[in-house]
Amino acid sequence: MIKNSLDRIVPFNPYEGVQKVKTTTFISPKKDKTYDYDKYSEDLDKLLQELNLHDGMTFSFHHHLRNGDFVLNMVMEKIAALGIKDITICASSLFPVHQPLVKMFEEEIVTKVYSAYISGPVALAISEGKVKDVCVMHSHGYRSTMLQTGEVKVDVAFIAAPGSSKEGNLSGSEGPSSCGVLGYAVADAHFAKKVVAITDHICEPKDIEIPKECVDYVVKVDRIGDPQGIVSGTTKITKDPVGLRIAKMTAQLMKATGLLKDGFSFQTGAGGISLAVAKEVRDIMVQENIKGGFASGGTTSYLTNMLQEGLFKNIYDVQCFELDAVESIRNNPNHKKISAYDYADILNENNVANKLDFVILGASEIDLDYNVNVSTGTDGTILGGSGGHSDTAAGAKLSIIVSKLVSSRISVLTKRVTTVTTPGETIDVLVTDRGIAINPRHQELIAHLKETTQLPIKTMEELYDIAISLTGQPASVKLSDEVVALSQYRDGTIIDVLYKTT
Repeated sequence: MIKNSLDRIVPFNPYEGVQKVKTTTFISPKKDKTYDYDKYSEDLDKLLQELNLHDGMTFSFHHHLRNGDFVLNMVMEKIAALGIKDITICASSLFPVHQPLVKMFEEEIVTKVYSAYISGPVALAISEGKVKDVCVMHSHGYRSTMLQTGEVKVDVAFIAAPGSSKEGNLSGSEGPSSCGVLGYAVADAHFAKKVVAITDHICEPKDIEIPKECVDYVVKVDRIGDPQGIVSGTTKITKDPVGLRIAKMTAQLMKATGLLKDGFSFQTGAGGISLAVAKEVRDIMVQENIKGGFASGGTTSYLTNMLQEGLFKNIYDVQCFELDAVESIRNNPNHKKISAYDYADILNENNVANKLDFVILGASEIDLDYNVNVSTGTDGTILGGSGGHSDTAAGAKLSIIVSKLVSSRISVLTKRVTTVTTPGETIDVLVTDRGIAINPRHQELIAHLKETTQLPIKTMEELYDIAISLTGQPASVKLSDEVVALSQYRDGTIIDVLYKTT
């Protein structure tokens, strides 16, 4: 019923001259690096002074400790004290804990941001135009691409390393600040000019994710973060009957496609409805003795439990969303660590996103052309970002958006999304409590579902009319004409702009 993902729109690759890598190994400029100095230190201040930092540099950080991260604030406050300005921050994601950056925006210490996801005070400050230069919001996969191709050149990568040897072998699953995986820091370690590992636990890692050849310095500090902050956001199945109904319809649809069979691959988010879908899928798998091939993505206990039950052969994990997942990846050999390159980099033809059968995703808005917004609210204020949204929507055979049609008298469905994060040609299905809309290019699937199921198949226009009957016509939101950020697709294309809020 479903076309192979290769039959989808083929993303334009602006880096045709860059050699495509068919293995899961970077072409790393550091692989043969040798050192004739002692890497290890316990004095971060002294090291920062020795690095000869100056105005205009680019520093990178990763987000595996999520809202429990201490390293970005620790480093940037010391750099600010050195009087350095005009800094570009290339952080895989930014959370409310990173509020100290707001003052640095205002003082032009930090003047540009690259990130795949931004929430909290930093997001609000960018939306209000407090950052001097136009920021860039990309996908998780494209961050790996842009570091590998040199589109963004990182002067110093600061890697929060839960476990590190004094020589610089790094792991995410050792020590008191264990976050499970360092998947988003791998590209930084391979391609930054200098790499500083900051750790609170010196050890000989059992599972080396970043080798010593990629690390220039190791600094031990008291604490790099609070692992409890990994559990930020919703990671519990919804108890709302409406959300549970959406989840049940989604699982029924998945079964009806014929793709839910032995060896299938699956990714779901950490939202309440998405996790309820995982439970419904599990129940079908148990009832019909289906054994999946792999699950992937940011991992929760719901996926690790399915792995433990033998319902999936493997989990491919680029980041952990719960402490249970951190424990699982430490102890279960079938719970495998991957990098962002392995996960979704378009320069890796074998990336996991391209091998997915199903991906379950959310939306802050979706429009009549199936374009999805997960970057901003309806008022234009940044509230998140693509993360892996556009990567997996493009790669999966069936990309499914799950959402209530109307929540708090606001419709998820609109004529035109405020910001395009994921283009409509890569979205296949919208499942709501009021009906299911399927992208018109899947006419064969639409006919099949109408003939063989009782699912409430509707058009987007029909769902939109229902939404408007419940909410009335939404008031138009006025934004300024000042661009504060760019929405960058997984192939490097700029697909939308974000305007300053008024």
